[in-house]
Amino acid sequence: MKLLNYTTSYFAAILLVLLGIWAVIFYLEMLDEIYDSLDDGLDNQKMLVINRAKSDPEIIQRLNFEDGSYTIRPISNKLAMNFRDSYRDTLMYMQNEKDYEPVRLLETVFKKDDEFYKLKIITSMVEEDDLIEDLLFSLVLLYVGLILSIVLLNNLILKKIWNPFYGLLQQLKNFRLEKDQEINTVSSNIEEFNLLNTRIEQMLEKSVSSYNSQKQFIENAAHELQTPLAISINKLELLVENEDLNDQQIELVASVLNNLEGLTRMNNSLLLLSKIENQQFPDEREVIINDLIKELKRDYEDLAAHKSMEINIESTSVLKHTMNRGLAKILLSNLLKNAIVHGQKESAIEILISENSFSISNSSNQASLDSDKIFSRFQKNSGSKNSNGIGLAIAQTIAKKYNLQLKYFYSDKHNFQLNFPK
Repeated sequence: MKLLNYTTSYFAAILLVLLGIWAVIFYLEMLDEIYDSLDDGLDNQKMLVINRAKSDPEIIQRLNFEDGSYTIRPISNKLAMNFRDSYRDTLMYMQNEKDYEPVRLLETVFKKDDEFYKLKIITSMVEEDDLIEDLLFSLVLLYVGLILSIVLLNNLILKKIWNPFYGLLQQLKNFRLEKDQEINTVSSNIEEFNLLNTRIEQMLEKSVSSYNSQKQFIENAAHELQTPLAISINKLELLVENEDLNDQQIELVASVLNNLEGLTRMNNSLLLLSKIENQQFPDEREVIINDLIKELKRDYEDLAAHKSMEINIESTSVLKHTMNRGLAKILLSNLLKNAIVHGQKESAIEILISENSFSISNSSNQASLDSDKIFSRFQKNSGSKNSNGIGLAIAQTIAKKYNLQLKYFYSDKHNFQLNFPK
């Protein structure tokens, strides 16, 4: 939900509550005012009727409401002495409406010629159901009008005010550190937006500087480490070719060569890992996983044949994903090589490709592995001398880069599953 719509929804909810509370208070206040007005009118009419009754004896004989809005009946002295004026609501049949309608009734007592009389006076009043219906209709109109006004205000005024923020947000959304882009901030009359622009410019400048420094360091480290390693390996190989060395010396030199070659492989893996984390593979296009794994199968058939292993591929759908093809190849290559290196001899590696997932499984003499540590760096799960414990860490890093989910589980076989977003 966008920011403007989010605030509008809050306004709508708050207004609904406030208008509801206001409606109840307004309704009660209005009823109180109506009753006060009706009771004042009844009091005035009472005084007129009593004054008229004192001068017109015929009024004393009015026993029913048919002839007017009041009745007068004799009352005993005992009841009259304890009587207090009372106001109440009641219903009366109205000829014009042909139904019972609410009226306000006043009952009082007055004295004439040593006789007491009970006076009842009625007056029509507002029907509460009609009043509530009219008030509810007015509130709905008011609420809709206020919401429309807020939406109009958001789209015409507030949206214009927030334009610098949304412009900056769009630039940040499309920003890629590895593409050496720039963020063009727009000056605003709002202090907070200007402060935001300044802070983002400072953060991006620092991030770009750190990225370039780290990139330069990786390139220098690759060159500075690879060169002496290559020279050392070449010199040792020349030394082995010297016929003056005895078997023990040759064995020692061979051991050093193996260690140096392992160090070279580790150096290459760490450099690759750093490049992936630093987003140094910007070239992306649609990669067909089915074709890529078939290509890798041909490349690794010799290694699998050395352990009398078969690589079986089953595809139920064409699996495609937009990513760097080189990284996709490294990801699948590491998973396939891991299955071959750690797989049991004379067994089969099963690869299943579906619409949104890629899975590879292999048999092994090892039991279930720790799924929390298997993708950690330098986590070696076998005694293989050629394993540096970084292959699966690289695979996991590539998977995270492209929002893929790489997970491990054990079910008689070691299974690695790569889930692609739908």
